[in-house]
Amino acid sequence: MAVVLGPTLLTDRLILRPPTYDDFDAWAAFAADEDVNRFLGGVQSRSAAWRGLATVTGAWALMGFSMFSVLERSTGQWIGRLGPWQPEGWPGTEIGWGLAREAWGQGYALEGTVAAMDWAFAELGWNEVIHCIDPKNIPSQNLARRLGSTLKGPVHLPPPMNTWPIEAWGQTKQEWVINRRKSN
Repeated sequence: MAVVLGPTLLTDRLILRPPTYDDFDAWAAFAADEDVNRFLGGVQSRSAAWRGLATVTGAWALMGFSMFSVLERSTGQWIGRLGPWQPEGWPGTEIGWGLAREAWGQGYALEGTVAAMDWAFAELGWNEVIHCIDPKNIPSQNLARRLGSTLKGPVHLPPPMNTWPIEAWGQTKQEWVINRRKSN
């Protein structure tokens, strides 16, 4: 039986919940997809994907938050991960996203990220969120804009990701109150 280490958030079409071992096969397929991981650090082996799942799941136990697994409500299918992310040395309080290719273009990233941002501001007490985006990742930049986030400038991730070109997009809690109405 899967143990869930945090809250479950429901949107019209999605279930957001902390990852469980039941997500592993879909998580590993996600990590092995070259297109999906073009801007997420590259393809990972099944064993590296397991460590990634364990890291995200462990962050729930250590910090009380981390990325959620994203499931379609209608099918229960795992389609990605998104939500709060702030490992040691991170440049800020991030809400990030990554969806499986079959979930692209359906508005799931926007729908799930809105719910995750609402939760982070209300429950975690965050005053600002950022999104760490590769300068070549136009779809993620477009999503950040739809959320009302603006380009803040280049940031540095901690090693071993410190050589990646990354820009922070973001907004304050006060800006989100206004922008949230526009992002729906």
